[in-house]
Amino acid sequence: MYDDLADEWWKPAGVFAMLHWLAAARARLVPPATRPGAVLLDLGCGGGLLAPHVAGKGYRHVGFDLVSSALYHAGRHGMAPVRADVSRLPVRSGSADVVSAGEILEHVTDLAATVAEACRALRPGGTLVLDTLADTALCRLVAITLAERVGGAPRGVHDPALLVDPARLVALCAAHGVELEVRGIRPSLAGLVRRAAGDPGPVPMVPTFTTAVLYQGRGVKS
Repeated sequence: MYDDLADEWWKPAGVFAMLHWLAAARARLVPPATRPGAVLLDLGCGGGLLAPHVAGKGYRHVGFDLVSSALYHAGRHGMAPVRADVSRLPVRSGSADVVSAGEILEHVTDLAATVAEACRALRPGGTLVLDTLADTALCRLVAITLAERVGGAPRGVHDPALLVDPARLVALCAAHGVELEVRGIRPSLAGLVRRAAGDPGPVPMVPTFTTAVLYQGRGVKS
């Protein structure tokens, strides 16, 4: 599917438009680098959508994905692309200052192994940032039934069996020394209205009171 959609990665009004909005929101959780040679590992980097939003923060940005066509685009947008499974990262323990897991956890078949790898890669004091879809009936309705059938998301891109319960994710991170805090987010209603009126510009992601659909997380490794 991702090979078939490779030309969509950087289209402002393409099928991956919301991933651009999420990348901008995730980047706001990434602190500026605090040391020379700081490393940001981007799990499930896709076409490299996070790259422009963290370009000035002082990191060597390394992206991991299994889709070669996506990695080609990621390499053209300022990151070092590596073809690898995010549940088996080819990096030393404690080598990363930041690990980003954006819109990837709801696609992995072994959530526990992927979270363990993300936390293993972090150095003490390093930051984990992520966003994902909740394992709820409401999320299945909004993100799969509605988004994939009438909202423009690619058909079949999400497997409802892989959606991620926030409490479980917090517990998995805690077991590996990362105290994760989560909050719900959603697209700005004003931004969606502008987009519906024909404005192709980005839609800001804003906090919301519930983690029942889409949520982001940030935690620091002890």
